[in-house]
Amino acid sequence: MPARTPPPPAARRPVGTVTRGTTNPNRLRRMDRWIAAVHAPALRRADAPPVAVDLGYGAAPWTAVELLARLRTVRADVRVHGVEIDPERVAAALPYVREGLRFTRGGFEVPLPDGERPLLIRAANVLRQYEEHEVQRVWDRLRARLAPDGLLVEGTCDEIGRRHVWVALGPEGPRTVTFAARLGSLGAPSDLAERLPKALIHRNVPGEPVHAFLRDFDRAWAAAAPYASLGARQRWVRAVRALAGEWPVADGVRRWRQGEVTVRWEALAPR
Repeated sequence: MPARTPPPPAARRPVGTVTRGTTNPNRLRRMDRWIAAVHAPALRRADAPPVAVDLGYGAAPWTAVELLARLRTVRADVRVHGVEIDPERVAAALPYVREGLRFTRGGFEVPLPDGERPLLIRAANVLRQYEEHEVQRVWDRLRARLAPDGLLVEGTCDEIGRRHVWVALGPEGPRTVTFAARLGSLGAPSDLAERLPKALIHRNVPGEPVHAFLRDFDRAWAAAAPYASLGARQRWVRAVRALAGEWPVADGVRRWRQGEVTVRWEALAPR
């Protein structure tokens, strides 16, 4: 009697849970613009074509398509893998497959072919639905997947990308927090509080560093009110310049003029 052929091994279940999937074209343009500027040196010096992951791209693949286009302004051979835990979303994205752009079912394990390690993982609006105590475990898992010169960018934005806050992490851990806004729609810097990433959003209370930072930012914004007649950009730049006297701001006026400010993580980390 011939030996029975063993059944194929069961597919490993992706790690994580399905998100709401909300997405819109250009929703992540502020984050993409920052990544293309700040991570450009690592992208350029990579020996092989760099790999980027759009983790949890949502119900439509716009953000992965746009990430490829924006990173290719830095390096023409960048490849992007859109990773989604929902198989229906992966199937819906397949018509957008092209040279340098693929879509895969997966989660926080970040399944890539041939053991590839990405130079970038972008996880936007993914951890919003998780509990705060779960964030560190997810960060650790994603950091472990990075290439040695890699970057993990994790954060939250509103539905049309006007307000956004993200944490940048290297293989060693969190590095910075960036606040970005469409300045014409901003009443005060503390309007960004509702877009704090999961690691910080519950810490916006008296006694926590992120609360003190937003309080000081609002004060600097109010003091810069005379510059509003020159435009919201000039007011923002003046406010950030004053803020940099008290907080470890990690970027300069070129980024400030984009409606951004980046602060060292250790200054805002939860107590």
